[in-house]
Amino acid sequence: HFIMLGMDVFAALAEPTRRRIVEILADQGQLPASAIYEQFDSSAPAISQHLKVLREANIVIVQKQAQKRLYRINADQISELERWARDTVRQWSNRFDRLDELLQKPAGSD
Repeated sequence: HFIMLGMDVFAALAEPTRRRIVEILADQGQLPASAIYEQFDSSAPAISQHLKVLREANIVIVQKQAQKRLYRINADQISELERWARDTVRQWSNRFDRLDELLQKPAGSD
């Protein structure tokens, strides 16, 4: 799964402003770029650059409608990220369970 996601997803989400954009879109649904810009103190070009990074990482989808650009979450990419995180947690949980079993064995009982 990690290879399917690519590092772009993690690099894109590492930046707090981009995470906030994702949260806004997840909460409010599809929005025009102008409505996203309004929610930040940063300049419109700065937010536009963040949207570009999210778009290139396939985290958001943009739809052009007349003069507007409408942004929405790419649910498929978010589902893939969630699946990867769940699988990774399961793998580590299994490793810790095995470690616990080893640590609970009396010394010399191999």
